[in-house]
Amino acid sequence: MPSYLADQVNVESIEQHKYDIIIVGAGGAGLRAAIAASEGEQQTVAVVTKSLLGKAHTVMAEGGVAASLANVDSDDSWDTHFYDTMKSGHFINDYRVAEVFAKEVPDRVLELETWGAVFDRTPAGKIMQRPFGAHSFRRLAHIGDRTGKELIRTLQYKAIHQAVDVYQEVTSTALLVDGQGQIAGVFGYYREDGRFVLFRAKAVVLATGGWGKAYKVTSNSWESTGDGAAMAFRVGAELMDMEMVQFHPTGMVWPPGVRGLLVTEGVRGEGGLLYNSQHERFMLRYDPVLQELSSRDVVARSIYKENQAGRGTPHGGAWLDISYKPAEYVKAKLPGMYEQFRTLADVDITREPFEVAPTTHYTMGGLRVQADTCATNVPGLFAAGEVACGLHGANRLGGNSLGDILVFGRRAGMGAREYAAQAEWKQIDPATLEREAARVLAPLTREEGEQPYRLQVELQETMTTYAGMVRSQESLQTGLARLQELEERAARMAVKGGTRAYNPGWHTVFDVQSMLLLGMVIIRGALARQESRGAHWRLDFPEELPEVGAVNFVQRLSGDQIVIEPTPVPKMPAELARLFEHDRAPGVRRRAERNGEGRADR
Repeated sequence: MPSYLADQVNVESIEQHKYDIIIVGAGGAGLRAAIAASEGEQQTVAVVTKSLLGKAHTVMAEGGVAASLANVDSDDSWDTHFYDTMKSGHFINDYRVAEVFAKEVPDRVLELETWGAVFDRTPAGKIMQRPFGAHSFRRLAHIGDRTGKELIRTLQYKAIHQAVDVYQEVTSTALLVDGQGQIAGVFGYYREDGRFVLFRAKAVVLATGGWGKAYKVTSNSWESTGDGAAMAFRVGAELMDMEMVQFHPTGMVWPPGVRGLLVTEGVRGEGGLLYNSQHERFMLRYDPVLQELSSRDVVARSIYKENQAGRGTPHGGAWLDISYKPAEYVKAKLPGMYEQFRTLADVDITREPFEVAPTTHYTMGGLRVQADTCATNVPGLFAAGEVACGLHGANRLGGNSLGDILVFGRRAGMGAREYAAQAEWKQIDPATLEREAARVLAPLTREEGEQPYRLQVELQETMTTYAGMVRSQESLQTGLARLQELEERAARMAVKGGTRAYNPGWHTVFDVQSMLLLGMVIIRGALARQESRGAHWRLDFPEELPEVGAVNFVQRLSGDQIVIEPTPVPKMPAELARLFEHDRAPGVRRRAERNGEGRADR
């Protein structure tokens, strides 16, 4: 090993910091966790982020936060939001996670308002709410179509004012545990110059987002490579529902350089209509009741089917049109979309329709956590946001993700705070640090090997082709075999340049490692779920099967082998199960009964 690398593997040369609680990730979930962790008893808290503060993927969330504030539709309620969430998730959600979420999210939105978030307003001065797909009522609190940006702005100022330390542009490569498998810290390096850094901690909260970058066409930003889930899986944490990957129905299609960039569901929420190449509103055929505001899985499949039938648009999508609305209305309600299409596609959405097509958007699966504390099965490790699992089941409702990060970011921070208050500092074996440092440096020491960029492209193409929106036994088996070949090649990744400073190829090595591992878990879960449910669509098993829908697929590492276990979906208590005895949501039934529409369950 060259001396300029070898002398930096010495444990004594590694920069070290010591905090009671480390939050990995500075998106909405991470910042909300940091705020909660730093309240109450005095404990030291730091946020470690791969990107820059204020630049997390959360800023790309556009449509709004789903919460039953009932400011626009007075019949909305937590039980109706719970009903919608469970039904959209095709009932493999953890009912307790969904219950906690639906009950608490209104308070979290109002809390944001007290911290300075500037929401759009009703004429009466209340927080405005807009309709979204498969929600029974107008429920999404929003700031135009830039809700995520306002959420991040509000949370980061609150966190900074609570004396939370922030370490920016740090790639975390490993969670560290003691001899009993308890969390002891996080290892990583500064992306600028490659200096190693160790964060010792009593508790760690993972808020690292999803892994949409494992796919070729995605709305996800560059950070979304699954680092947190992969690190946790390697130290024994359980993953669940990993087969459930959401394909948002409306991403940009043209020009090629912006293919996959999100077109917010807010366009349809504000009245946008979908047409095929024959100018038919095809959603009237696929979902005559909800139409364009059907759930994301239904709309995405409908666009795919229209293209398969030869009724697609020139670039393989559908037309989305809101030009019949007044131009000033569109610009006021959807300023981001107006500017996005004018700048990137030379299209004025106030004057003409525009092309959209499904894009990889969200990962419903993730780390299995407890509903009340967000604790994983690894002592001292907590998770919240997209990296965690349980709320969304087989399909996420639009707007539930921003509520998710607020509700469970807070609960994860509280859970970590309570755990750290009772925990002792764990010992870290110096040999473990030396092995991790050597592993991270290895690609720089190889004179010849596989190019990480090439492997990344092949990985994304494999996942898109064989484990995308349309799946079968044959495609999934082919995809798994190709990932296994890529895994063998990835063990020989080599990076040119001979330096850690400003070396993006070196960063890509760890992205590829994380996405490869999670890609295999996704495909194994998809092979195990021999039915179609929500976002998981198998051509060889086209129906939902009650016996398969009764289980979640939980995966863990045993040595270097992935073990998958069908685990019964938690059974709802009677008082919640009764909400689903009718074919209408509770609030809808109450409104119907009040209006004298006869039996509300017909």
